[in-house]
Amino acid sequence: MIDNLFRPAFDKAFIVPVVAKLERIAWVSPNRLTFAALLTGMLTIPLLAMHWSWFAIFVLAASGYLDNLDGGFARYLEMSDPKGAVFDIISDRIVEFSVIMGLYLYDPSRAFLCIMMLGSSLVCVTSFLIVGMFSENRSDKSFHYSPGLMERTEAFVAFGLMMLFPSYFHLLAWSFVTLVFVTAAIRVFQYELNV
Repeated sequence: MIDNLFRPAFDKAFIVPVVAKLERIAWVSPNRLTFAALLTGMLTIPLLAMHWSWFAIFVLAASGYLDNLDGGFARYLEMSDPKGAVFDIISDRIVEFSVIMGLYLYDPSRAFLCIMMLGSSLVCVTSFLIVGMFSENRSDKSFHYSPGLMERTEAFVAFGLMMLFPSYFHLLAWSFVTLVFVTAAIRVFQYELNV
């Protein structure tokens, strides 16, 4: 939702000017940017385990930026390909898992809610990929992208709030789980209407 509203302006301000400069750096590639986003996002595990929430928020934001940059750079170079898309999607899921693992390690009494967050994410990602697989692609992405109520930016905002306000973790986690399940249901319902 946020991505659909603000992505063009964000790309114009923060991605397009950078990708033009990245082209001049020989060792930078879209897949290396994806790998950097992956490694950066995985740092949330030890940072949250040590209760360094502000650092975890910073590395999560950096990971999200690099994740946007890799796709923008691939499109700029006209190098978008299925292998890069697969690597990007898998990396995104590893980063999200890392954040949830970090939130659990911050306070292991959160185990049930962290499992619920993982479960809702699994259902939502499955709906996203299945609908994408059986829908015609009309975008500049490597596959059909069906937007939803709870997308990656919204998830990162929710994760950031959980990191900043640990005393509200239960409320924020249940809200996350509910919105993610609703997103999956809406996506499947919209697909059914279009078939």
